[in-house]
Amino acid sequence: MIRFALCLAFAVFGASLSLAQEEASSKDLVTALSSDTVSIQSNFTGTEIVIFGQASDIERAPHAAGDFELAIVVEGPPQDITTRRKGRFLGVWVNREAERFQNVPSFYAVASTADIGDIAHRNVLDEYRIGLNHLNLAVSGVSNVPLSDRDDFRKAFVRLREESDLYSERETSIEFLTDTMFRTNIPLPANIPVGDYKIKSFLFNRGDLVSQTEQTLAVAKIGFEQVTFELAQNYPLVYGVLAVILAIFTGWLAGVIFKKD
Repeated sequence: MIRFALCLAFAVFGASLSLAQEEASSKDLVTALSSDTVSIQSNFTGTEIVIFGQASDIERAPHAAGDFELAIVVEGPPQDITTRRKGRFLGVWVNREAERFQNVPSFYAVASTADIGDIAHRNVLDEYRIGLNHLNLAVSGVSNVPLSDRDDFRKAFVRLREESDLYSERETSIEFLTDTMFRTNIPLPANIPVGDYKIKSFLFNRGDLVSQTEQTLAVAKIGFEQVTFELAQNYPLVYGVLAVILAIFTGWLAGVIFKKD
């Protein structure tokens, strides 16, 4: 079923690609997604999206290094995330210093045809946020972390996000199907945040950015999960009251069922 869907997507992509090239021959890069929506239900255990496309007028053989390189970045909606460091206090491990990172991607994945550092100059990678080492992780104005320790907090933040599969770098993971057509798979873990995701594709020629595209992927809860999520986000007081009532009712019902005579 998945293979059939991918074949159908490639067929549709090929047709739309021909039209796009006829209408705008100046475009060097065209990309598409296997699906523009990811639905999360109670049994959601993760999935993956397929990003494929074509880079026209390039001289690059499959699986061979060349003047042209590709990078694809998937960014989740921005969040404010706090990283804490534990320390011993009276013989007990407790949270001590904390650093709050503002407007950082809740999910970040990058795929490329070569090592990221070899694709372009560091300034270019910083500007377009390509690679974990080139993310601008801004911190809040109020912080109790010494300046000398802030780099350690940044490394710990990235490491923890990688361990939870929310941040990843997949160098040399873009596969060329022909001289110009390519594809790559981006895994999405079960704990992926909901929201609108940006899919950015970049085509470089000898370190210079020559073309780029941007698409949107929607990750959303559906069914009962969506109702409870929206209730908790928009009406937290009502959600709390209903949760207490449900807990009381469940406890009472369990007492009735297992009541001893």
